[in-house]
Amino acid sequence: MMQHPGGWQRCTEEPGIAMHGVHHCEQWTANRKRERYNMDVYLIRHGKTKGNLEGRYIGTTDEPLCEEGKQSLMQMADAKKYPAVEALFVSPMLRCRESAKILFPKQSISVVSDLRECDFGRYENKNFQELSGDADYQRWLDSNGTLPFPAGEEQSHFRKRCVKAFKTIVAELLEQKKYSAAIVVHGGTIMSILEALAEEKKAFYDWQVGNAMGYHLYISDETWKKRQRLTVLEKIT
Repeated sequence: MMQHPGGWQRCTEEPGIAMHGVHHCEQWTANRKRERYNMDVYLIRHGKTKGNLEGRYIGTTDEPLCEEGKQSLMQMADAKKYPAVEALFVSPMLRCRESAKILFPKQSISVVSDLRECDFGRYENKNFQELSGDADYQRWLDSNGTLPFPAGEEQSHFRKRCVKAFKTIVAELLEQKKYSAAIVVHGGTIMSILEALAEEKKAFYDWQVGNAMGYHLYISDETWKKRQRLTVLEKIT
């Protein structure tokens, strides 16, 4: 379709925390650790498929990675673009599960159904050339992709389910006190999540990212609980 200041800062002295005239910075730091923590999340788009190479709308079509897609992912893995993580979540689609196994071969996978790509309806598995001359498709293009997909999923529903699934994952990670996670999904899923939750406000399509690429996100426990917002540290290419 179609990176962070990690860890804990060392303090020298915290005013107001003293015992018999001595400032107990270590105790203060320990207390802060118990109160909140920060987390790194890598939001990654799956590798290329045959349909991607042909410019097709691939949503519900469950196709595997193509050879070029596998090679690109292995290059990303060899370059250590994505570090080891404590938790790994994926869309149920084969292209995402295969991508996750290449990038994180030793990590167990948690499949989250609502992270799947949008159902493109009558446009599914077709490309621009094949849809050329279709009046409904031309209207969809003229709307900048805002109209519903004929016989497909409402875009508002798609975006809401992706954001809800991401929030559920973050809640689980916070509950389990995980410090890092990766989520291997689809282009549309990534755009939906970042448009809704990133501190930096951008339009949906401005968050578009290529196959095997992604974003390094920083989530503060404190900020998330207050406003459910995340910081995009860098785009990984």
